[in-house]
Amino acid sequence: MALLITNIRQLINTHNETVPRRGAALADLPVTENAWLLVEGDRIAAFGPMSELPEAYRKAGAEVDAGGGLVLPSWCDSHTHLVFAGSRESEFVDKIRGLSYADIAARGGGILNSTRRLNETSEDELFRQSWARLQEVLRLGTGALEIKSGYGLTVAGELKMLRVIRRLRGQAPVPIKATFLGAHSIPPEYKEDREGYIRLIIDDMLPRIAGEGLADYIDVFCEEGFYTPEETVRICNAGAGYGLKAKIHANQLAVSGGVQAGIAVGALSVDHLESMDDAALEALAVSDTIGTLLPTAAYFLRMPFQPARRLIDAGCAIALASDFNPGSSPSGNMNAVLSMSCIAMRMLPEEAVQAATFNGACAMDLQHEVGTIAVGKKANLILTRPIPSLAYLPYAFGSNLIERVLVNGEWLT
Repeated sequence: MALLITNIRQLINTHNETVPRRGAALADLPVTENAWLLVEGDRIAAFGPMSELPEAYRKAGAEVDAGGGLVLPSWCDSHTHLVFAGSRESEFVDKIRGLSYADIAARGGGILNSTRRLNETSEDELFRQSWARLQEVLRLGTGALEIKSGYGLTVAGELKMLRVIRRLRGQAPVPIKATFLGAHSIPPEYKEDREGYIRLIIDDMLPRIAGEGLADYIDVFCEEGFYTPEETVRICNAGAGYGLKAKIHANQLAVSGGVQAGIAVGALSVDHLESMDDAALEALAVSDTIGTLLPTAAYFLRMPFQPARRLIDAGCAIALASDFNPGSSPSGNMNAVLSMSCIAMRMLPEEAVQAATFNGACAMDLQHEVGTIAVGKKANLILTRPIPSLAYLPYAFGSNLIERVLVNGEWLT
């Protein structure tokens, strides 16, 4: 069944490149004015200006008048922890009362709180909760995402999380990538035996995960008090032996060496980057690794925002993602990420859209499927309400500007 969308005020990000945009090129957002777009099955079949619309396409199937709305690729959210058990709003109140992230973790909160709850939750219940969250982010315009494990911290717990992610990707209408994050924290029972837990990851978890084909990537939380750069390299190299490419949590709480460790192991992305010195910035700028910025986490934790302008001006490849998780970014709303990136990190609207679509797709190896408007790519699209310009999306930060979401060529209901 074909679908023709007409009278599109602007068709956003119409290119078919495969290498992430960086530096000044991030703001180069190709646009077709007063456009139409044809979908056949689950793919984009053709598009162009209304003045060049073939009459035959009007008879090809259903026609939807965009009414002057914009059409852009769905958001590509390359860093989430969407699979978790329950919420942590009590810690939110603790933060309001003045406790720091480290204070809460020292009291058994933070990641270890989610670990306890996850290991007490059945796989079916975990899937039910996660499926509901997935439906929510799809309606907010996300058309591809990565989901990490990391709240199990035991062989059984990590396998349970990754099996839930496998069930989600088997039933979801959008591409999902799975990341093994067993090195998210050190479990309390291994507090005096870090080496024992690292051996558990390498010798027990990785073979089981690889044997079931449960992950695409491996991740490590390379931060002070968590994993050192040396441990990060060691764990990622072990994952590489099973075909898992690295994606690193780096430089969130301090200048940790995580950026350089990620580059050393050929990481697809290094994520967070709230704390960057000149050495880390320069290393990232000359690498093929993408720097993924998570502004909603900085906002929620009241931390300084990532230095997006310095990174872009230095020539780094930048993506934007939600970090959806129960402790430091309890929202998967990429529209909020877009606004926050422009307001708090001084990204241009064009830069933010490119980083949240095409570069986000690149950060999941999905740029051949999603992330831009191109013939042959998946018809995962956002139709906005009639708005005056692209800049209105981040400008009107409190408004829901999405009219409809198209996934695999079908409108979500």
